[in-house]
Amino acid sequence: MIELSGLTMTEQFAEAIGHSAMPGDNLILTGDLGAGKTTLTKGIAQGLGITQMIKSPTYTIIREYNQGRIPLYHMDIYRVAASGADLGLDEYFEGDGLSVVEWGNLLEEALPEDYLELILEKSDTDLEKRYVKLVSYGEQSETFKQRILEKWVENHE
Repeated sequence: MIELSGLTMTEQFAEAIGHSAMPGDNLILTGDLGAGKTTLTKGIAQGLGITQMIKSPTYTIIREYNQGRIPLYHMDIYRVAASGADLGLDEYFEGDGLSVVEWGNLLEEALPEDYLELILEKSDTDLEKRYVKLVSYGEQSETFKQRILEKWVENHE
């Protein structure tokens, strides 16, 4: 588990994810409302070299950002989880970019075969603090997880 002491540290961790991402990586962001899923995605975009403003795709479901090192496919399926299989998400999951799915745990059977889940938890005692647990489901996501952790350690030694 990684402890992030505030917004700056959360952004640095997210940028490490962006720097570590490879085409076809899938990231599922899980956590309560206000846990920092969209904030994390903004930092990931910076790590990918995307300068465009990142907005939550709550009502649009999917936003594509193509001007970075690799494309970012930012999804929020909170309002459509039950119909996840009907959204055609496989083309993104198997595509040439990084798929980041807020509330992705709600997809159930429509989850990609291989993905890295980031479980975000808020601290009970510090409003700024977050805890992140990385759980890989598959070989590609385990490699992605190792790249992230190596980059994080490298930036914080």
